[in-house]
Amino acid sequence: MNTRTDFIGNMVAEDFRTAAIFKRHGIDFCCKGGRTIEEACSHKKLAPEKIYEELDALPKNESFSIDFNSWPLDLLTDYIEKTHHRYVEEKTLVLQAFLDKLCKVHGGRHPELFEINSLFNESAYDLAAHMKKEELILFPFVKNMVKAKISGSPLPKPHFETVENPVHMMEHEHTVEGDRFRRIAEITNEYLPPADACNTYKVAFAMLQDFENDLHQHIHLENNILFPKAIRLEKESAVES
Repeated sequence: MNTRTDFIGNMVAEDFRTAAIFKRHGIDFCCKGGRTIEEACSHKKLAPEKIYEELDALPKNESFSIDFNSWPLDLLTDYIEKTHHRYVEEKTLVLQAFLDKLCKVHGGRHPELFEINSLFNESAYDLAAHMKKEELILFPFVKNMVKAKISGSPLPKPHFETVENPVHMMEHEHTVEGDRFRRIAEITNEYLPPADACNTYKVAFAMLQDFENDLHQHIHLENNILFPKAIRLEKESAVES
């Protein structure tokens, strides 16, 4: 890993411990991982030397998080679906109920709750459609590419012409979600409940923060590992005309 020249997304793919450093400095490693540290710092008016120091200080040869970068793509798609898609499905209904309650009880004193609720509902609707497109279209094609490579058989040409087309659509939708949650984080003062917050208020904000953190890893696995490898695999495969 060359911290001076590698893209941020590649660094996180190689060592997920780096994600905490980027997050601490407000640098997007998932939706905007295709930048160097210097480029990201220039945009945010940060000094890159501080980040280089923190990255260089990470212990070497330490057993750390799962090495998703080494996983076969069919296993990675299964993991994303069973871990991150299920997380979104399970937590969405709970959060929607909490946010609706907060608007009714606290909306008079905290009108920002209405915007938070609206943004999260938009996210829930869009993520549900996004995940179905992955589960029904993109992920099955990735699995078929893996099978074709193992068997040495030609890959049927998909109706979307090339895997780059759904990938670019998914990346665009990831960017929309990243922007949406940046706005939620801004409105909530980085998920800090107000002084008069009840327990439901505190739990809802903590859940929103957990939801965003899970979304960051979810998008990272796709944008920085799954998608680039799927594009390379398709180019290496013999596709039926």
